Amino acid sequence: MGIGNWSLGFLIFFNLSIFKSLNLIIFMQKLLLHVCCAPCSIVIIDELKDKYDLTAYFYNPNIYPESEYLKRKAEVVKVCKEWNIPMVDADYETEKWNNYVEGLENEPEGGKRCTKCFAMRLNKAGEYAKNKGFDIFATSLTSGRNKKADVIHPLAQDIAKKFGLKFLDIDWKQGGRQEKGRKMVADRKIYRQDYCGCRYSVKNDQAPMSNAQ
Repeated sequence: MGIGNWSLGFLIFFNLSIFKSLNLIIFMQKLLLHVCCAPCSIVIIDELKDKYDLTAYFYNPNIYPESEYLKRKAEVVKVCKEWNIPMVDADYETEKWNNYVEGLENEPEGGKRCTKCFAMRLNKAGEYAKNKGFDIFATSLTSGRNKKADVIHPLAQDIAKKFGLKFLDIDWKQGGRQEKGRKMVADRKIYRQDYCGCRYSVKNDQAPMSNAQ
């Protein structure tokens, strides 16, 4: 084959590859992933990024104090930048969250306060997904070892139905994802928190339990 024919063949192959890539992107379903933190989300983002037109959605007004919120958000930004995944930085509506769970302050971890917290965050994600034309939404919440899929999934499915969406109901703790995620976090030196997030889950020796945010 002459140089001219080789060049033409390469250009055709190159252009076809671009066309296939663009075609794949065009026909990928748009998925909004509500992310709670980088350690819980990294393995999910890695798994979904080549299957969907993926966007991460950071809405976690429960996180206390604000310095902790900013630290966790920065790690999510770092993960999204690695794979060029768009990230929506939603508002830190901490007072709204405090009012939403008022009266449930003494509930144990995993109790009614947590269920309301899940519902608030998932509803916000579902509303955004609906307004921005997403097909599917999902959440990283079930990655947490104490976050039960049989509590979170029914909430999310009801929200999906309300907004005319599909919900990707995968329990992210399963399938070896926790082990893989821990390795990915360690390899990248990602900050891993040691409490769930809200002022009621924080240990006494980690942050002041005051009313200030």
